[in-house]
Amino acid sequence: MFNILIVDDQKHIRDGLQAMLSQFSLQPDSIYCAANGIEALQILRQTSIQLVITDIRMPEMDGLALMAITKEERIKVDYLIISGYSDFAYAQKAIGLGAKGYLLKPVKQEDLQTAVEHVWQEIKTRQTLSRNMKHISRRARETDRKELCMYMQGATNDEAWVHQTQQQNPELWGNYRLCLLREKLWINQPGASSAHSMESIAYSVYGRRGCICLQHGPHLILAVDADVDAGALPAALQAGQIDAITAMTDPQQGLKGLPDSYTQVLELYRHSYLFPDKRCILPTHIERLEQQWQLPHEELYALFQLIGAKNSSEITQGISMMFHKDVLQRYHIRYTQQLCRAMVQMLEEYERVIRPYMGEEALDIECLRNLFDYPGIRDYIQALQQQLLRLNQFYYEYKCSYRNTQDVNEAIRFIHESYHKPLDLAMVSNHVSLNYAYFSNLFKKNIGKGFAEYLRDVRLDKARRLLAETEHKIVEVAAMVGYESYKSFTRAFREVMDMQPTEYRQLMRRKYEREGKYHDIAL
Repeated sequence: MFNILIVDDQKHIRDGLQAMLSQFSLQPDSIYCAANGIEALQILRQTSIQLVITDIRMPEMDGLALMAITKEERIKVDYLIISGYSDFAYAQKAIGLGAKGYLLKPVKQEDLQTAVEHVWQEIKTRQTLSRNMKHISRRARETDRKELCMYMQGATNDEAWVHQTQQQNPELWGNYRLCLLREKLWINQPGASSAHSMESIAYSVYGRRGCICLQHGPHLILAVDADVDAGALPAALQAGQIDAITAMTDPQQGLKGLPDSYTQVLELYRHSYLFPDKRCILPTHIERLEQQWQLPHEELYALFQLIGAKNSSEITQGISMMFHKDVLQRYHIRYTQQLCRAMVQMLEEYERVIRPYMGEEALDIECLRNLFDYPGIRDYIQALQQQLLRLNQFYYEYKCSYRNTQDVNEAIRFIHESYHKPLDLAMVSNHVSLNYAYFSNLFKKNIGKGFAEYLRDVRLDKARRLLAETEHKIVEVAAMVGYESYKSFTRAFREVMDMQPTEYRQLMRRKYEREGKYHDIAL
């Protein structure tokens, strides 16, 4: 951006300068005009101006006063001075105030163009240097932050580096806390993380010298001034409508204690899952937690004994009892982690039994391996309950399928044993002690055809063997395979085989004769 302000109390000079500028190959973005220093100062305070072309002598506020005030107010702008021969002493003062040059009246177009282009090149050079310096400074700060982060996480470093780094901010490292911020988000909650917003709020609470960001991901970790009340940051986050849990260590003196503070803040972060209702977790909240325990193996086995039940409410109740907050909050977080691992192991064992019967269906056990992948303990328990109920449904269907298979197999055995007797669906369903309609649907679902069709196929299969291998009359064959009349037998045979029983017998005998002759020739 290159904006120019022309300041002169004579309108024709202002218009002339503006006309000259508009003819240059270097075109300013905007050209502003002012009749005196007061008007010019108002424009400079409200608008980004890079170059002021001003007369020295003007009523109310001259060019020198304008330059002095803008310098005092630290308004960054360059000046070109317009003066006559008699004003040379004023021009020298203007150059002393930082003017980039002066132009003699009357101003020549080529002189104005040369001076403006010279100033513009100088501005561009300064802007480039400023950008480079900002980039270098930013990269240097990022390098320092990465080194601090690695040192915090256990990377070794020499005494000289520790001393030098501590001296860069001795007030903070003299008394600081580590602070980890975990935003409370629901699974699949839309929207980006508020890490930068949380960092900005932290700087507003502690100031630039009282706060250093050491890590952005996976969680925001800050070193903050320990003299500031521990509740100030959680309160500021709440006021900023950011739902986050803050884990904050004891005060630490000296940079050498940073790795130990990191270990402590991670421990506090893990325990924040036990206390989802606390906005700030401090070491005092976990110091009395029990360190020894026995996992509830009997309750765990009893819970899994319910797997396969039609009513799943007892399973849900069992999970709620086992993961009740009053139980979990008695022990170190390792108890909860071990309980989660035990649940996953039992899920794996039960899934292994029915895995061959599940087809493409499967449990998502992998999602349960790490409690800390979830926004909170409640989300993990919900996911665990979902997988356990899915396992229960699979087992229930598997047990039903197993029982149904036994019933159908017994029905098939009974049909093959009794096909030659009067037989109907009611007789077979009574034999396996199942409801008539239920058995009819179950049979068709498992066999792929209805009972009547299956019985007909069994009887006709037996009849074809008798027709081909014996000399029994057709009417005798019909009775032998369970048909009460010759007519009903021949009708059923013709529908399936597309020929009469006599035709079938003749066809099979001709076939046997051909096979017999072939056998004699082969011998």
